[in-house]
Amino acid sequence: MDKLLITGGVRLNGVVRASGAKNAALPILAATLLTKELITIKNLPHLHDITTMLELLGSMGCGVVVDEKMSVQLDVSTLNNSEAPYELVKTMRASILVLGPLVSHFGKAIVSLPGGCAIGSRPVDLHLRGLEAMGANIVVEGGDIIASVDGRLKGARIFFDKVTVTGTENLLMAATLADGQTILENAAREPEVVDLAECLIAMGAKITGHGTDTIVIDGVEALHGATYPVMPDRIETGTFLVAAAITGGKVKVTDTDVKSLEAVLSKLEETGAKVTCGEDWIEVDMEGRRPKAVNISTAPYPAFPTDMQAQFVALNSVAEGVGRVIENIFENRFMHVDEMLRMGADIEVTGNTAIVRGCNSLKGAPVMATDLRASASLVLSALVANGDTKIDRIYHIDRGYECIEEKFGSLGAKISRVLN
Repeated sequence: MDKLLITGGVRLNGVVRASGAKNAALPILAATLLTKELITIKNLPHLHDITTMLELLGSMGCGVVVDEKMSVQLDVSTLNNSEAPYELVKTMRASILVLGPLVSHFGKAIVSLPGGCAIGSRPVDLHLRGLEAMGANIVVEGGDIIASVDGRLKGARIFFDKVTVTGTENLLMAATLADGQTILENAAREPEVVDLAECLIAMGAKITGHGTDTIVIDGVEALHGATYPVMPDRIETGTFLVAAAITGGKVKVTDTDVKSLEAVLSKLEETGAKVTCGEDWIEVDMEGRRPKAVNISTAPYPAFPTDMQAQFVALNSVAEGVGRVIENIFENRFMHVDEMLRMGADIEVTGNTAIVRGCNSLKGAPVMATDLRASASLVLSALVANGDTKIDRIYHIDRGYECIEEKFGSLGAKISRVLN
């Protein structure tokens, strides 16, 4: 099994390009199920989750052609079944996103209950209740969601009891072909939701209000083909910027989306970093200084993202002062802390709050990744630790970071992929 070997102590410096956003690409790929015309999706990140989603679409009979630039052309006209089997679903929670498009376009779907990172309860009941409100018949049997509808789904007013990104995306897609108007209230406002809506609009959907908590969709008879580029990955961008701050270095991320990172950039400035932005680039220059500890409280967009929480725990672990990190989204997202303690970090977790006391240094140690973003925190910690750190179970990293050792290596990090 692959591991990452990192020798710490190098101040990162250089320029790196942001990859396409996994969390935007996955729902956009699912959205291709809504048209029978050819559709091309560009700027896909080369990640295991993307490969899995393409395999899932292929297993249902869709034509899938990928070029060397990670653009994919999909042909759903050849679809011959509407089942998402457990073998493909078990490793990727985002597979639930095919449910809405399949029911809306083909009138039926069988989707195994999804897997993914073990970071807490992420039930799909809001997805199912929304589809039922639109007229779908839903049965959960033997670990499978079996959904069907007679004719077209019907427009409905749907209020989410809790903000849900994938729930918003699933029902947004389903509503595009429904009969009548659908209103999604307390909807997710994340940039990835907006990107999905813009892709659907490029396919002929009638959508307004995306980016706010109320999205209005007027159903149409059919969607057409389109060519659409996936937005840049704001979490990958944020991770590289934190890497600059934690190592006292200077890193510029290009081809990125500045507006989607305002909460993260504000916190980086609090650490003492010099943050400079252009139209599609961000540079963080720590000018060799030790960062100052910052307080973090995660919440739905536009507040501080839960997917950047672990990275700032790592930064606080070597910062000057004490930082309080409150996790409000997932109840089991401090699993990286135990591994960071092995590296000498001073972190105390009580409930959903971590008190992080900055240390003068961390020490290299063998550690194990427990989920995607926790993996990133271990990489960041290893970059500033004295000696070598070997990170096991890096398949978690490969689910969300494209060529991570190559990108960090280009910034001067001593990082390599090893077999043992």
